[in-house]
Amino acid sequence: MIHNNHFPLSEKIEYKPGHFSTVENVLTKIWPLLTPDRQRKIENVVAKRCFSIPVVLESIYDRGNISAVMRTAEGLGFSNFHVIETQEKFKNSQRVTQGADKWVETKKWKTSKEAIEYFKKNKIRICVTSLEASKPIHEIDFSTPLALVLGNEKQGISKEMFEAADERVIIPMPGFVQSFNISVAGALCLYQIYQTRLHKLGKNEDVTSEQIEILKAEYALRTLDSASDILDRG
Repeated sequence: MIHNNHFPLSEKIEYKPGHFSTVENVLTKIWPLLTPDRQRKIENVVAKRCFSIPVVLESIYDRGNISAVMRTAEGLGFSNFHVIETQEKFKNSQRVTQGADKWVETKKWKTSKEAIEYFKKNKIRICVTSLEASKPIHEIDFSTPLALVLGNEKQGISKEMFEAADERVIIPMPGFVQSFNISVAGALCLYQIYQTRLHKLGKNEDVTSEQIEILKAEYALRTLDSASDILDRG
């Protein structure tokens, strides 16, 4: 049994709403149906996944920005997303994740308070980016569980999130421009975290062998369109 507050999946896999299977069953019935190239790709990807650095998007207005941050995060191996949807309206965007949303785990919250309580309960430090901060992001220790919070396009992070933060950081900007677009800020922060973890830990990934098997089963399901029908047949 897995005991990891940062890994959101379990051995009980929901392959369609209200229907569940086991990791062993999925790997027995679905995995062999994938091409060898696809199997190798999944094996390489899951071995490099990181779940102890959740990426939190608070009240983002433009869905295109959510897509852009998600794509960067997935590309670097960060697979744990939290989206705080306090906005009543969203700006639609033509930009897409190019499939990135299919390969990350996303938890949604209606309020920042709920998300804050979740992170505190699970002993995950909160790191916010803010123009009011003075500590540059490269001075932060990202070797232990930490949630990176990116605020919305106009006001940035909420006062509630700022006050709850364990770390408040700024992206150094020696030029005339005073702030980055949220998608750019997210990319810069995530790459800095990736490099910091490589330097300090020698790796970015944090998955166990058991978690790797769960991810293999999950990704096999998400790859094969007919997977749910096959599992239904028993």
